Amino acid sequence: MLLKRKGAVRLYGHYLSINVRSAMQYKTSFFLTALGQFLVSFNVFLGIYFMFRRFQSVGGFTYSEVLLCFSVVLLEFSLAEMLARGFDLFPEMVRTGSFDQVLVRPRNEILQVLGSKFELTRIGRMLQAVVMFCYGVSRCGVEWKFLKITAVIFMLIGGCAVFSGLFLIRAALCFFTLEGLEFMNILTDGAREYGKYPVSIYGKKTLLVTTFLIPYALIQYYPLLYILDRDSSLFLIFVPLLAVWFLLPSYALWRFGVRHYQSSGS
Repeated sequence: MLLKRKGAVRLYGHYLSINVRSAMQYKTSFFLTALGQFLVSFNVFLGIYFMFRRFQSVGGFTYSEVLLCFSVVLLEFSLAEMLARGFDLFPEMVRTGSFDQVLVRPRNEILQVLGSKFELTRIGRMLQAVVMFCYGVSRCGVEWKFLKITAVIFMLIGGCAVFSGLFLIRAALCFFTLEGLEFMNILTDGAREYGKYPVSIYGKKTLLVTTFLIPYALIQYYPLLYILDRDSSLFLIFVPLLAVWFLLPSYALWRFGVRHYQSSGS
């Protein structure tokens, strides 16, 4: 089992190496695209800025606290999009029949789909998130200690798991539709947009749904309360790790889809 896991890690590293070398063949295109990702994301930043020019707070959260919140969500989403981009492009594999080749290879199909594409240009968006995070930290007066840094790290781990799970669900649905379902963008790109504000401002029902059904609140709102000293419960530090459970139903749907997969005939 250990040798099998080591082999999977080596293969994943090999896929990553191939994608990096491929991207570096056109360095100018790579850096310009990454720069574009960096600049485009500032549209949301400007939207938040102009809104807070009129309002002092939203749902009890100040401008710097909202920036802190949104920067973490943006970083979570960008990490998942960079590492799990293969799932986002999976409809093309099903439509062209290339997934048939994946199934006959003696390697895990999820690993092969993951390794088919890494969106390395998302580094630009991640850098923008880091800039926003640093600005928010400098303005909101958070006294950073080891436990708060740990909470941020757990937020990134949990957030990457949640968004990767959503990409996996979107890919699994393609087994039955042969096309990517655009409504899933509401749960991925949409979550990135409305995730710029703490989930609590959307009402108690939304907070309930995002706590127990699609756990956005676990990777955003609850640990944020601890970081901003609004709740001293140490349990909130580890709440983002609970969001990793979302990968289980996502994987179950994927396995169900694989078992019922029929080639598109392309």
